[in-house]
Amino acid sequence: MGKRYFCDYCDRSFQDNLHNRKKHLNGVQHLRAKKVWYDLFRDAAAILVEEQNKRPCRKFLETGQCDFDSNCRFSHMTSGDLEQLAAQVHEERLSREQDIVEVPEGGIEDWLEKRAKRRSSAQSSSMLSTKPVVFQYPPGWPPIQDLPPSLRAPPPGGWPQQPHVQWG
Repeated sequence: MGKRYFCDYCDRSFQDNLHNRKKHLNGVQHLRAKKVWYDLFRDAAAILVEEQNKRPCRKFLETGQCDFDSNCRFSHMTSGDLEQLAAQVHEERLSREQDIVEVPEGGIEDWLEKRAKRRSSAQSSSMLSTKPVVFQYPPGWPPIQDLPPSLRAPPPGGWPQQPHVQWG
């Protein structure tokens, strides 16, 4: 049957070849679906600016429905919706301004001194806590004598040095 291409934006699949894919990706239905998808992630300030610049949709105001839906070039928002959106934008700006962290006084020299102190204290504490690592097999494994050599723990002194042998 051949490979099929599934378009996540349009929620449909078709036979995958260059002609079909190019035709689909340049199609009006795909471009509209892609625009609607990306519009879901826009911030409220961008939506507010765009909606304020549009004229109200006459058909939507009269009937409450529009044949073009999200693709309509006119605004489907009422004045109440626009006020709520403006309030949301205002709240987001205030929260962003409150989240700004003040940078403490001082320069790079102060930071470098603190960094050097942290590193020296970390090195001294790591030198004190060097304990030999005790190897333990995972629970449920067979007895050590039944394990293949590749899964056995190395001897306590490490593997013996082999004489220098040339391969090949």
